[in-house]
Amino acid sequence: MSKLIAAALIAAALSPAGAAELTIAIDGVSSAEGQILVALYDSADSFRGKPLRAQSAPATAGAMQLRIKDLPPGDYAFAVYHDANGNGKLDRNLLGMPSEDYAFSNNAAGKRGPPEFEQARFALPPGGATNAVNLR
Repeated sequence: MSKLIAAALIAAALSPAGAAELTIAIDGVSSAEGQILVALYDSADSFRGKPLRAQSAPATAGAMQLRIKDLPPGDYAFAVYHDANGNGKLDRNLLGMPSEDYAFSNNAAGKRGPPEFEQARFALPPGGATNAVNLR
């Protein structure tokens, strides 16, 4: 019995305190080819640079969800795109415009380029949250 209690205490100590789960509901996935990639940011300084977390999942045509677990509550923003050809990058046309579907949290859109962190920022409470986006 004492081994069971010790194991439970160790597991509790190793799990992040106040960890929240972010569910990203993605609509408008054009096909089941390739991957859906998400980059999660926790500051304006890192936004569209080095993400705090990155995650991918096989694409599912129509709608799908991705979950990012064990996040401290706070402010975040994310970018998501459908890497339909599986080359690991967001493809662009000759003018530099994305040629693969993408979205930012809050469905934020910039006027001449990507949105700023403040436009895509959302609060993740201790109980977790769902953020829905539509690929375009």
